[in-house]
Amino acid sequence: MIGGDKVAMRLKPKERDAIAQAAHDVFAPGTVVFLFGSRVDDKKRGGDIDLLIETPQPMAPAELVEHRTRFVSRLYRALEEQRIDIVITAHEQPDPRPVVLAAKRTGILLARV
Repeated sequence: MIGGDKVAMRLKPKERDAIAQAAHDVFAPGTVVFLFGSRVDDKKRGGDIDLLIETPQPMAPAELVEHRTRFVSRLYRALEEQRIDIVITAHEQPDPRPVVLAAKRTGILLARV
């Protein structure tokens, strides 16, 4: 988990398992996946699944697109018509994008590869 000791989340076990399995299938060992956004708040309803993926090493742009595409296609097959937003960053690399900073503040660990 990134943000504090919060453990609430609005994902079904099937969704958590599908995300973990897709991450294991696609990304290198050392990758971690965090849930962030509205799905970490049990008081909210609906919303897409926002995922932050931290890879152990930076990827070239073509490699990043290929990994993201493979990951998303596995999730769409497993979860059907869910709206899924994915942000990929390299672990311990500076990434000042506001979405990454917010995800690191509020995210909940879903999977370790």
